[in-house]
This record gives sequence, C-alpha cells and structure tokens, in this order.
Amino acid sequence: MIRIRRAGERGHADHGWLDTYHTFSFASYHDPAHRGFRSLRVMNEDFVAAGQGFGTHPHRDMEIVTYVLAGALEHKDSMGHGAVLRPGEFQRISAGRGITHSEFNPSATEPTHLYQIWLLPDRAGLEPSYEQKQFADEELRNRLRLVAAPAGTDGALAIHQDARVYLARLDAGVNLEHALPAGRHAWLQVLRGSGMLNGQPLAVSDGAAVSAEPQLSFVATEATEIMLFDLA
Repeated sequence: MIRIRRAGERGHADHGWLDTYHTFSFASYHDPAHRGFRSLRVMNEDFVAAGQGFGTHPHRDMEIVTYVLAGALEHKDSMGHGAVLRPGEFQRISAGRGITHSEFNPSATEPTHLYQIWLLPDRAGLEPSYEQKQFADEELRNRLRLVAAPAGTDGALAIHQDARVYLARLDAGVNLEHALPAGRHAWLQVLRGSGMLNGQPLAVSDGAAVSAEPQLSFVATEATEIMLFDLA
C-alpha cells in the first residue's frame, strides 16, 4: 500500500522570514490524519530568509536530522558546537535529556533551503550528542547511500532508532530498487525533480508512505534527488 502526501496538501506558514511546509502536524498546524509515520515525526521543508533564523530554543528526546539543499545554516548549541552547514551537508542532533540551540542563515543576500526531520528515539533520556557530515557525490549518484542508521553503520550518521535513511541523486531514466522485508515500512520524500514510485507519479516535495510492499521501484523522470526512510 502506498499513500501519497502531495506537496500542496501539506501545512504551510509564511512568517516573512520563514516560509515553511509541514508534512505532519507541527506547531500551529494540526492535522489528525497526518501526525507522523512510524518513528518519523516531523518532515519540514523550510526556506529561511537572508540574515534570519531560529533563535535559541530547547529540544529533548528527539533525533533531529537537518539537510541543507541551498544556502547555508549556522548552528550553535548548548553542547558547545558551532558550525555552518553548506549545501549537501547533514547534521544530526540527539537531543536526549535536553539541549538548546539556534539556527541562522548567515548570508546577507541568499535564502537557505533545508529539510528538518525528526525521528522519535528508541528510548528517553539519552546523552545529547551531535554530528555533521557530507557524503561525496559519487557515493550518491544513481544509488541509495545510507546516510543515517543505528550505530552509524557504513559511515552514516548515528541515530538511536530502528530506522535507516538513504539519499540518492538520480539521472533521468535511472531506476532504483529497494527491498522492504515483511514488517518494515518506508517513507520516500522527493527533494528535487520527479519520478514514479511503483508506477505512481511523484513530483518535487511529494512524499509517500509505504507499507506491505515487498519491493520499491523508483524511476526518475528527470534529474532527481530523493530521501528514503526504511522504518520498523
């Protein structure tokens, strides 16, 4: 079964400095039919204006993965980390028993385009931790590259949940397949471009929840970037 979440159906808020789209219920957007999928709790696509950002705010008991598509994002947190994420870079924060952090667009002229993703951790009260990583384009080109997994398997970001996150950058016409064992589920998010998932069309910023499908087949109809979540 595949349930498609069209980009235009998502929650939306334009705060002037922030133009944001919520796949699942978030902040003032409440949607009882879309409160998350398995351990995936938040899938926000954000456009942050030049020189603007999120002031210092708290998190706890959440695995937070941020991926920058364009522009830059400056991060500071209560663990002492300070860094700037560039296009193609990932950040993983295990908020655990509690952190505070801020995120700003350091450019005076260019907006920042990013996805922020939250997964529920497998247990509460973890020691807070931080990672930042970029994967070479050749690792992502026309293949699924593991970018987040329990214990940081295969050089991926380490997350505390039975979930595996993949990224792929596909040329037009490329077909990717992913086996989904019994009892596993998947979420596929189109970051750029478009394609066909098991014969169903997906456009940019569309997502799809997948259950009881033994095999996923995605064919890119143009140059496309996708993120795939394999979930318990």
